[in-house]
Amino acid sequence: MKYGFVKAAAATPKIRVADCNYNANQIIDFVSEACNNGAEIVVFPELCVTGYTCSDLFLQTALLKSAENAVRKVQESSKSLDTVIVIGAPIAVMQSLYNCAVVIYKGEILGIVPKVNIPNYGEFYEVRHFASGKDVSVYIDYADSENILLSPYQIFECADMPDFKFGIEICEDLWVVSSPSVELALNGATVICNLSSSDDLIGKAQFRHELVRMQSGKLYCAYIYCDSGFGESTTDMVFSGHNIISENASILSESKRFTQGIIYGDIDVERLQYERRRSTTFCNTFNGKYVIKKFAMAKRAVNLERKFSQTPFVPSSAGDLESRCEEIITIQSTGLATRLAHTGIKNVMLGLSGGLDSTLALIVCVHAFDALGIDRKNIHTITMPCFGTTGRTKSNAEKLAQAYGTSFEDINITLSVRQHFKDINHDEKLTDITYENSQARERTQVLMDLSNKYGALVIGTGDLSELALGWATYNGDHMSMYAVNASIPKTLVRYLTAYEADKSDEPLKSVLLDVLNTPVSPELLPPDNNGEIAQKTEDVVGPYELHDYFLYYLVRCGFTPSKIYYMAKLSFSGKYDNATIKKWLTVFVKRFFAQQFKRSCLPDGPKVGSVTLSPRSDWRMPSDASVNVWLNELDNQEN
Repeated sequence: MKYGFVKAAAATPKIRVADCNYNANQIIDFVSEACNNGAEIVVFPELCVTGYTCSDLFLQTALLKSAENAVRKVQESSKSLDTVIVIGAPIAVMQSLYNCAVVIYKGEILGIVPKVNIPNYGEFYEVRHFASGKDVSVYIDYADSENILLSPYQIFECADMPDFKFGIEICEDLWVVSSPSVELALNGATVICNLSSSDDLIGKAQFRHELVRMQSGKLYCAYIYCDSGFGESTTDMVFSGHNIISENASILSESKRFTQGIIYGDIDVERLQYERRRSTTFCNTFNGKYVIKKFAMAKRAVNLERKFSQTPFVPSSAGDLESRCEEIITIQSTGLATRLAHTGIKNVMLGLSGGLDSTLALIVCVHAFDALGIDRKNIHTITMPCFGTTGRTKSNAEKLAQAYGTSFEDINITLSVRQHFKDINHDEKLTDITYENSQARERTQVLMDLSNKYGALVIGTGDLSELALGWATYNGDHMSMYAVNASIPKTLVRYLTAYEADKSDEPLKSVLLDVLNTPVSPELLPPDNNGEIAQKTEDVVGPYELHDYFLYYLVRCGFTPSKIYYMAKLSFSGKYDNATIKKWLTVFVKRFFAQQFKRSCLPDGPKVGSVTLSPRSDWRMPSDASVNVWLNELDNQEN
């Protein structure tokens, strides 16, 4: 819980219709199991104390008293447990009967929430027995608790972790046009619990799945959906125990239908609050009719079962990855094609190094020109060898241009750079930052001047990872007329290039695969004695897979460095030791702040994913912001 994670559980026990004592024992067993597995909250199905399918037995006083005794039994058993329990029971108040959720913590009933929308169509006859809880707000004595609020307008808040606020709606409340969960979320609830008895029909499970998923997405919340299962009467319906835990449109956990048991999901309430603050259209209502009931649950370590991908920018499944790659390249190429069509320009200039980024930029240009029906010869690719260029990359650049049928020029800039060294009185033997950046800026000058010659747009090749780290020469490769890779992180550049290789024929496929196997390098320092690349970017700034991980969770999720470090240790366990992760996270944070000035004047480029650093899009920060808060927070973490 220290980092905002809450372990939630949805539990469907086997029940016996109208056997409340038996059902209470089943609930108690599941509560104990959930508590032992570290759950902070466990949700049970609608009317689980009695069974949903009691029908006219709900009107029997004997059943209602038995249900109250069962709740009392669960309440008594929970006194030593540090888990919030939400169970369903019928509760009579004067002449009305309500379908309720009872919230119990450490032997105390925190509140009772009645169902608002009572169905009376198809196979559902709830109006025959239950009254709507809409606008009900009454204090009652129930089980072993006195003066308990029975009202749908309640939000339960953990005093030690205020981001953990949950509200409750019951079954049909989710399926109606205006769900109670909307108001609950707008009044601060980050977690919605739904006690449900949704019968299973052909095709209904997929609809239910999407309904829960999208409700969590619309409300920037976590949604715990718990469904009735085995033991309910099958006189007219069958219940499958279809439990779902969703967070912000992602499914954290989902049960196999027609089974019983518990599912768990590690909910990140801290991220949910960040998403709400980030979205200016999510506006709190602070409706005065909602009552906040606090409970004292101390923060503790959560044994996370949730997995965090080492490559958060890359889809996890092969099928999703293939379709996503096609979509990304299409977005990139459509952005470029639109810019060309708008300006009437029919030529582009591209510095083709034989490395990953310029290869992806070439792929995008080819797709854009094909879409516009422009001859690929109007793609002017230029290789500009100098001190660090190797035969491998130079050869690959030429092979790529030939395979794609683009124009190609080889312009050696060595003499130009040496003349520049003379002009500024720089010793060529001193291979410092001046030595490196002089080459990068000369290449940019060549591209810009040739763009004037050919009436062409200069296409930027730099990627999102380089922008985050500032790994670009200011007013050198940092500058272009349209930057097609500006929102593509390095880890994704690899997958996009691999996707292009997979669907290409020889000889293009072979050269693309060799590009993928070439070490990432700006090739600004001389090769080694074997003519191989000596300057490897990841040896200097660190592994891109780590930096992309840090980038995603810092910018997209707003996490603190300590939380990112905690998660990275889990994600990269066995691949990097803790000291290495912390070292490169420190480097990332320092560079991210120090290099903002390069991002403040970026050229245009298409936004592709949810993370971009363009000052005209998603990211604005002062170039002289202090990094101390972030570094100090990280420094306090032990390895």
